[in-house]
Amino acid sequence: MAVPVIQQLRVAAYIMKQRWRRNERYPLVLMLEPLFRCNLACPGCGKIDYPAKILNQRLSLEQCVEAVEECGAPIVSIPGGEPLIHKEMPEIVAELVKRKRFVYLCTNALLLEKKLDLFKPTPYLTFSIHLDGLEEEHDRAVDREGVFKKAVSAIKAARDRGFRVNVNCTLFDNAEAEKVSEFMDFARDLGVEGVTISPGYAYERAPDQAHFLNRQNTKNLFRDLFRRGKGRKWRFSQSTLFLDFLAGNQNYRCTPWSNPTRNVFGWQRPCYLLNEGYAPSYKALMEDTEWDSYGTGNYEKCADCMVHCGYEGTAVADTVQNPLKALKVWLGGISTEGPMAPEISLENQRPAEYTFEDFVSEAVKTPPESEKKISSNAAE
Repeated sequence: MAVPVIQQLRVAAYIMKQRWRRNERYPLVLMLEPLFRCNLACPGCGKIDYPAKILNQRLSLEQCVEAVEECGAPIVSIPGGEPLIHKEMPEIVAELVKRKRFVYLCTNALLLEKKLDLFKPTPYLTFSIHLDGLEEEHDRAVDREGVFKKAVSAIKAARDRGFRVNVNCTLFDNAEAEKVSEFMDFARDLGVEGVTISPGYAYERAPDQAHFLNRQNTKNLFRDLFRRGKGRKWRFSQSTLFLDFLAGNQNYRCTPWSNPTRNVFGWQRPCYLLNEGYAPSYKALMEDTEWDSYGTGNYEKCADCMVHCGYEGTAVADTVQNPLKALKVWLGGISTEGPMAPEISLENQRPAEYTFEDFVSEAVKTPPESEKKISSNAAE
């Protein structure tokens, strides 16, 4: 696992503190989404399909800091949209680093080389660069030629200046284990800290709905991938037990509260992947959300989800609670043979509800209260 020791220790101490307080639900990673606008339009993404009035909104520096303090998570992931479009992003990162949060700034890297001088290398900042495969696969995934080369150039520039850099890779049902293996070799040789890898989630508004993996295909793909990876010294920016879960060896339940999301509308229910309403505060999100109504086996939209922002928190908590189990998997490697852990039954899941269109229409007519505080910075 390619995560610095200081971060592992800090997160482990945080989890132990929550356990000592007998908190069953606590945040591990805050998904801080300060804008939806992006300079790409990837077919598998449903995060940018909003009217211009919403795409032009931003969380201000003050709102971002307030969300981080309110939530208290030790790690802050800043996705989007494209965060580097936000004019206050260097100040936002600096303030979070000052508060000793481990910040993962998720970017497609099109603007990164231009913006590198606005950031300072620190163990608390990681540029998480989106690469969904080698050049052909990645450029097809983002629907634009030349993006892969631009991203690789930015990775080298950031790495050479002393920044922590990892790669964020999303796999769809057209992924081939051999091709992904070649990509993992490439990422290893590129010198990034590690790779965050996950199956894609079927956003209901994504233009391409035909290429999302189901759970069984996900497990088969990752077993094949890890089988090929033995001895190749790949580095992952994820817990060993989460990777073991992807290979079908752990029967985990989603813990969406471990990765709460704050964006321009408020605190998103129930998670970064699903948009089914908003809470006015982190406290209200935690106390008023019907958590048992979500997750695989509980809700149709969650049936095939195995994404890290839903299950990494579960795996990390299991690692802290059962360190010997985690050590055994780490030493022995991820099993790629034999029976898989029993799958969660879908027999009693409730049917999907489709309320997002109504929500967006209402938001355009009556913007959320938080918009009064939103910075008026426009996209560059």
